[in-house]
Amino acid sequence: MHKKAILVAGLLFTTILVIAIACSDSKKNDTGTPTGGGSPTATGGEQPFPDFGFMLTPQQVADSGYKVFRLSQDFPAELPEPKLPEFFNIDFKKDWRKYLLAVQKYCFEGNTEVDFRVHENDIRSWYHMPWQHYGPNGREGFHGLTKEAPVQPQQLASGQNFATSGAWAVGFFNDVAGYTIGQVWKDHDNPVAANMGSGFKNGAVLFKILFLSMPQTVAEQQVPFLQNGIWWDAYATYNFNSSERTHIKVALIQMDIMVRDERAPNGWVFGNFQYNGKMNKANKWENLVPVGLMWGQDPTNNTNQSNPKPTQTIINTKLVETIINPDTTELPPTHLGWNGRLNGPVDNPMSSCYSCHSTAEYPQGSPISPLFDADTLKANPVGSPGWMRWFSNLKCGTPFDSPGYQSTDFCLQMAEAIQNFTTWKATEGGLFYKDYQNVPKAQANDKAPKAEPAKPAKVFPLDRRNI
Repeated sequence: MHKKAILVAGLLFTTILVIAIACSDSKKNDTGTPTGGGSPTATGGEQPFPDFGFMLTPQQVADSGYKVFRLSQDFPAELPEPKLPEFFNIDFKKDWRKYLLAVQKYCFEGNTEVDFRVHENDIRSWYHMPWQHYGPNGREGFHGLTKEAPVQPQQLASGQNFATSGAWAVGFFNDVAGYTIGQVWKDHDNPVAANMGSGFKNGAVLFKILFLSMPQTVAEQQVPFLQNGIWWDAYATYNFNSSERTHIKVALIQMDIMVRDERAPNGWVFGNFQYNGKMNKANKWENLVPVGLMWGQDPTNNTNQSNPKPTQTIINTKLVETIINPDTTELPPTHLGWNGRLNGPVDNPMSSCYSCHSTAEYPQGSPISPLFDADTLKANPVGSPGWMRWFSNLKCGTPFDSPGYQSTDFCLQMAEAIQNFTTWKATEGGLFYKDYQNVPKAQANDKAPKAEPAKPAKVFPLDRRNI
């Protein structure tokens, strides 16, 4: 089938499926990205959020029998009863491993049985962030994965030379976190960032599972810990820089957790897991082994050290607010974050879980890392006081930039969702006359750029679409 025909059919499928599943509709622009619209439902008159943005045609799905992603969006109208999960009885500093595994169990219960189609979970309620369908990195229709970040050669293993792979991920929020999402998005056509207030409530649990877009035979050969793996269908691409999506298989590689825990000095506990098929657990999801956890950034430690091509895991014993799994028989060599702070295998080795999430705000006043903006990096070179602003112990509910910014309480998906909606509302997928004025002519050997919707001035992209 011609590429354009596939795209058109895919758009038709998305529209039909959203109607069938959620009694909603969504208009599309020329790029294949949903741009809103549709009919209201009988419940409160609110139009459901689109479930996803990219997928196969309806006929292809019908013929194959594939399951399709459904957005879990029936957010609690009232804050759930303050019954904390059992792992709140565990001291995360003393029994870090027990705490991490208990959180993982909490996230897995009722979800592994249904392949993380959380609307089918009979044990507890989980929710997704709306407005992750929009834009070229938007949500696909098999499992709701969004396009995250490129993976560099040898980032995962010394023999990994496949150079175009990337990370794809989907995030989940428990009922306490879902309540806050519902407050921000109470009016689906007018999200109110200020409704975040001081942030998520104690007991909120956020987690994300991440997958690698690499052909299976290549991945199992070049990245040994992906052998005996979990592979998901995805409407994605093996080339991270390509927008030509197809039906491929992607490999489970990482899991991130965030717990709003008032016992933590700054309000949040971050944890991370890496897949290791050599553990050969009966439940393959349990092959996600602990990397470690962190509750602070050790903000006085500005030694410039990273391990972007790991042959061993380098643990910085001087850090007192990060704990890394020392068991080399369980944890494969991994790069961690800047100077040994916690980060996962597909994360940036010059950042940390905490540093990226601390920038979550609306509007996005700063990039999630100085490395992602040349002007910012020039003003804040590595290890400088300005650079260390990203490695400060910012407290929960505090905006990274102030005044004039609303914290989304370490939740980058919330920041991005509101920005996605705002961008769509401003442009509605269209192009503007002003953008065609006073543009210098290209050189004879230059390729003409593709037409794209106008972008708002100086909005920092969230290159890592974290939870």
